[in-house]
Amino acid sequence: MIIAEICVNVTANNIVQNYTYLVPERLEFLTMGWRVSIPFGARKVDGFVINVREVDDSTAFAFALKEIFDVIDEEPWFTPEMISLAQWLSEFYLCPLSQTMGLFMPGRKGKKISRRVEKIYKLTRDFDEENFSSRPAQLRLLKILAERSELRTFELGELKLSGAAKSLVEAGLVEVEQRRILRDSYSKIRTVPKSFELTAEQIAAIETVEKFLSARKFQGFLLHGVTSSGKTQVYIELAKITRRLGRRVIILVPEIALTGQIVANFRAYFSDVAVLHSRLSLAERSDTFHRIRNGEVGIVIGARSALFTPVDNVGLIVVDEEQDYSYKQENAPRYHGRVVAEVFAKFHRAAIVFGSATPSLETFYRARRGELILLRMPRRVLNNPLPEVECVDMRGELRAGNREVLSRELLELLKKTLAEGNQAIILLNRRGWSTVVMCRDCGYVCVCPDCGLPMTYHADGHLLCHHCEIELAPPEICPSCGSRRIKFLGTGTEKLERALRKFLPEARAIRLDKDSVRERFGHKKILDAFANHEADILFGTQMVAKGHDVSNVTTVGVLNADASLSFSDFRAAELCFALITQAAGRAGRADLPGKVIVQAYNVDAPAIRFGCAQDYEKFCAVELPQRREVFFPPFCRLVKLIVMSTDENKAKTLGKKIVKAFKAEVVENSEERQEIYGPIRAAIAKLRGVFRFSVIIKSQNLEAVRNFLRSHDLHKRNDVYIDIDPSTTD
Repeated sequence: MIIAEICVNVTANNIVQNYTYLVPERLEFLTMGWRVSIPFGARKVDGFVINVREVDDSTAFAFALKEIFDVIDEEPWFTPEMISLAQWLSEFYLCPLSQTMGLFMPGRKGKKISRRVEKIYKLTRDFDEENFSSRPAQLRLLKILAERSELRTFELGELKLSGAAKSLVEAGLVEVEQRRILRDSYSKIRTVPKSFELTAEQIAAIETVEKFLSARKFQGFLLHGVTSSGKTQVYIELAKITRRLGRRVIILVPEIALTGQIVANFRAYFSDVAVLHSRLSLAERSDTFHRIRNGEVGIVIGARSALFTPVDNVGLIVVDEEQDYSYKQENAPRYHGRVVAEVFAKFHRAAIVFGSATPSLETFYRARRGELILLRMPRRVLNNPLPEVECVDMRGELRAGNREVLSRELLELLKKTLAEGNQAIILLNRRGWSTVVMCRDCGYVCVCPDCGLPMTYHADGHLLCHHCEIELAPPEICPSCGSRRIKFLGTGTEKLERALRKFLPEARAIRLDKDSVRERFGHKKILDAFANHEADILFGTQMVAKGHDVSNVTTVGVLNADASLSFSDFRAAELCFALITQAAGRAGRADLPGKVIVQAYNVDAPAIRFGCAQDYEKFCAVELPQRREVFFPPFCRLVKLIVMSTDENKAKTLGKKIVKAFKAEVVENSEERQEIYGPIRAAIAKLRGVFRFSVIIKSQNLEAVRNFLRSHDLHKRNDVYIDIDPSTTD
C-alpha cells in the first residue's frame, strides 16, 4: 500500500499540517512534487505531494485514508529543491506551507497548465522528382522540405501547400510530429555587444567575485557604484564566468519596466535568457518554467517572482537596485526578495551581488561590518562627470507669484534642452490630477469607503483610490457640512501633463505611470518610444527614475522632492535621498553634460542637501546615528502585527494582550534589546468593515520573536497577520 503526504492548497492560517492520503494503483507512479486533486472535507481541492512511501497493507490507520482523485499536470511540478525552499519560507515567515508552495506556481489553484502544440512536417525518405512531374504542388513542397528539413502548419498555409502536405502524408513520404511551442514575448529582443574597455574598478569587482564563483562558495557582495558606473556590465561579465563554469544565473530587477533594457543588454551576449514577471500570461510563464526545467535556460531575469522557478545549479544571483521596496511582497506570504535571494544563494553555494548607487542602509551597514564584501565604483565610465544639480526653493517661487508646478528655472532649462535637440525626464511621484479633495469650510477630505485613505482626483473627472482601485464621482457639495467650496489640492502627473502642454506646446511629452501602462507591455512601448527619440520629455512617477540609459537625456527635473519627508515612516529620508540621486543619474550618461533641477520646499533637509550633492557617505553619516538612537534598522529587525476584528474594542484588546505577553515573556527575559509598541490604529484603520490595529516589535533577536509568536499560535490565527521586515511601520 502506498500513501502520500500532501500539503493541502487552501487559504487558511490554521491549516498548517500536511495530510496523508491513499495512492490508488493507477497513480503508483506518483513521487514528490506532483500536483494532485484530493477530497478535503466536502470539497475537492488541489494539493502538493511532499512525500510518498510504502506501508504494510495491514496498517490499521491506512484503511481510513481518503484516496487521491487524480493528478493535475503531466509531470511533477516541484523539484526537491523547490520544496525545501518553500519549507524554509514557511518556517521563517510563519505562514502556511501552501502559501509558500504557491509562490512556485505560475497559475491559479487546481488549474492545469495548458500546453500549446503545433504540427511539424518532415520528409521520411528520398524522392524521385520524375514521379511528381504531374503534381507540381507536391513536388514544390518536397523540394522545400528537402532544403529546410521541416515546416510548421502556419508555414504550409502561407505557402498554400496544405493540400499537398495531406496527400504526401497519406502516401508516407511526409510524416507529422507534434511539438510543444514555447511562447516568449521577449524572443525578438536582439542587440549587439558594445565595444568598450572595462574600467579598473569594474575589473577589480569582477576579479573579487570570480574567486568565489570558481570555488563554488557562498559569499555576499555589495556593488556600490554611482549612476552610470557600469554595474550592468559587471553583472554581464560575472554571468559569463558563471556560465563557463556550467552554472546558472538569476538577475533580479525591482520594476517590470526595467526588464526590457536589461534583457536587451544580456541578449547581446547570451542566447539562453528567460524572462519572468507578473505581466506575462499564464501560458508564457508555464512555457518559461518548462524551458528552465529542461535545461534550455542559463540566465533567468525578472522581478522578485523570478526566484521561484525550477532553476538548479545556481552559481550567481544579482539583486539590482537592491534598496528598492518593490522587492517586498505586501500580500501573504509577506517575504522580502532581498532576504530570500540571499537564502537561496546559500542553498546553492552561490555568490550574490547586491547592486545600487543608493544602497539600503541595512545592506550598507552589513558591508561596513564585514558581513558583505564591499565593491566600490565611485566613477562613471569614461570618467564622465556626474550631472550638475541645482535645488530650487519653491517658497521663493510662491513669493514671486509662480504657482505653477514647474519652477521658472526648470521651465527655462527645458526650453533650452528642446532647442538643442536633446531630451528630458521629469519625476513627480504622484499619480492623478489632485492628490487631495477637501472642503475649504470644514476640512472634510474625500476618502475611500473601503480603506479610509484619501482618494485622488483624475483628469477624466473621477476619484480613484490607488489602494483599492475604487472609483467615485467627486462631490459637488460637502457631505459633512453642505458647503460647495470643494478644493482640489496637490499635484499629480496629470496636472504636470497639462502644464507641459501649456508652456511647451511644441514638446512631444509622454507619461509613464500606472495609469498610462494598463496594457501588458505598455511600459516597454513608452520607454522604447522615448529611447528612439519619438518623444522629447518623459515624465511620470518613480518608474522614470530607475535604470534607464538614454544617451540623449541631458536634463532631469525632480518635482516635490521633499514630499516623502512628510511621511511618518522612519525610512522617509532614505527614500527621498535615493529618489533624488537615482533620478539625477538619468542625466548626462553619454558625452553630453547633464543638468538636474530639484524642486522642494524643505531645501535644508539633509536628504535634500546630500541628495543634490549625490553624496551617499555624508547622508549615511547623518542618518545612521539617528537610526541607532531611536533603535530602528539596521540596528534591529522589525516585525509588524496587524490585529483585526469587526468589533473595534475586540481588536484593540487582542493587541494589548499580545503586547503584555511579549513584555513579560521576551522583553524581561532577553539579553538582547527587545521593544514592543502599540496597539495603535493602522494606516488603513478600517478595511471593508474590519477594524485594524498595528503592533510593532523591534528586536535584536528575531528568532526569539518568532518563538514567541509560535508559542501563542499567532501564526495560526485569521485575525492576526505577521509581517517580518515590513516596508513601513504604519
